[in-house]
Amino acid sequence: MLARLLRRIYFFQLLVGGMLGIYVADRLDQSGASALALVFLCALLLPLLLQLAVISTSMILSRPKQAGTLWWRAFGGEFLAALRIFWLQMPFASAKTEVWLPDTAQRTQPWRVPVLLVHGYISNYRVWDKVARALHHAGHPVLAITLEPLFASIEDYTPQIQQAVQQLKQATGAARVTLVGHSMGGLVIRAWLRRHGSAVVAKIITLGTPHQGTNSAAWPLTTNVAQMNWHSPWLQALQAAESQATRQLIHIALTRHDNIVYPQREQVLEGAAVTEFEGVGHLELCLDDRVIQWLLQKLD
Repeated sequence: MLARLLRRIYFFQLLVGGMLGIYVADRLDQSGASALALVFLCALLLPLLLQLAVISTSMILSRPKQAGTLWWRAFGGEFLAALRIFWLQMPFASAKTEVWLPDTAQRTQPWRVPVLLVHGYISNYRVWDKVARALHHAGHPVLAITLEPLFASIEDYTPQIQQAVQQLKQATGAARVTLVGHSMGGLVIRAWLRRHGSAVVAKIITLGTPHQGTNSAAWPLTTNVAQMNWHSPWLQALQAAESQATRQLIHIALTRHDNIVYPQREQVLEGAAVTEFEGVGHLELCLDDRVIQWLLQKLD
């Protein structure tokens, strides 16, 4: 489970940082409160610097030719998004999720279309915290799921999508649902669509999904990463299986400053509607107010 793995990783980083602080305090001949402060500072600084190094590397590798101030805005936003999602949200995910229904006591009109939220690679359902709250507040029943195992074929996740769709329909009595996917989650939804069809689909919305693959997956260490490689055979077969009617159900949000999925502006599908954002990083798509407002408008 990713949550447990993240907790162990951060504990190890804090431990190593604290040991480094003890070494520095000893070298500087510090003792008492000053030594303790140095230990705490190093313990916190090490994971922060490691996170900054990861974001910096991805932002530089994916940097467009004409970066400008929006690139710097995306850089800062993506770093803060990574801290929030990877440190404060995903390490504390529970093992099981339930359908989040609107408040029945305040119900004055029928519920809006139910929404299934599907996360991306090396994530869990907590990446959707802000989006889920916005959808719930707007009157949508919401179900955010965790795809497991982490390193499997994208095809292997489709039974989990089917089970979640049935769970959402049963809990709400709705005939159709909208599926929203971030990053790899959008491909999981399309793979499910190829297998089960679109009879129960109201709409499909993807955020930062590598529909054409990404150059960040150039070193495919796992099956799902290989499937997301730029113009991979799996992606080509997926596209060939889709009809024009299927594509018309899909609404794509991409960002010109995506640091994980690039070439950024190539992540489109013929027949699918596309909206482009700027100054937003890959993870930040799940937190940006403009993106969430766009999502709500698409659901309306």
